[in-house]
Amino acid sequence: MSNLEETKEKTAWSLEMFLRRIFKGILDAIAGFLLKIGLTPNSITILGVVLSAGVAVLISMGYITWAGILIVIAAPMDALDGSMARLKGISSSFGAFLDSVTDRYSEMIILGGLLYYYLQLGNSLACILVFISAVGSIMVSYTKARAESLGFSAKVGILTRVERVLVLAPCLIFNIPIVALWILAVLGNFTAIQRILFVRKQSIS
Repeated sequence: MSNLEETKEKTAWSLEMFLRRIFKGILDAIAGFLLKIGLTPNSITILGVVLSAGVAVLISMGYITWAGILIVIAAPMDALDGSMARLKGISSSFGAFLDSVTDRYSEMIILGGLLYYYLQLGNSLACILVFISAVGSIMVSYTKARAESLGFSAKVGILTRVERVLVLAPCLIFNIPIVALWILAVLGNFTAIQRILFVRKQSIS
């Protein structure tokens, strides 16, 4: 086995995969019901974006706690579309592509809501944190995608998408979004750097 293959095996575990296994029974039951009423995996993917837009609107209007509650409702959509595709046996490259793209849109839309909220308050520091958080989110995603396109693994890091949701949701529910922004801004970019260094290690091994 090559060093790269060994590295990929060691990094196979992730919080997202762990949660999917834990809640597989519940997700499959809900996914089966959604399929029975005629919904498709892609429609659920799009619904996730729509709910994220709702989160952004609530934030922009100052309903921070309600926005956090809506994120908790919207978060499972990211797993449900995959469960539906698996149950129906229609997994496709386009579905995976659409899922990744809409994930980025969802995050940027929510951060856009936070940006608007803090612009209204005249909080320049928070606006800067929103920008840095957005950069970190995009770079975490990009480093993984670019690494995999070159044959490397980059499934490492302290703050992947699942962790970002787990940070944002409670901070919104308890009306402390600035805390979430600090965590996202610092640890998001730290995660991107982790991935860069991890790929560098593979490239010289």
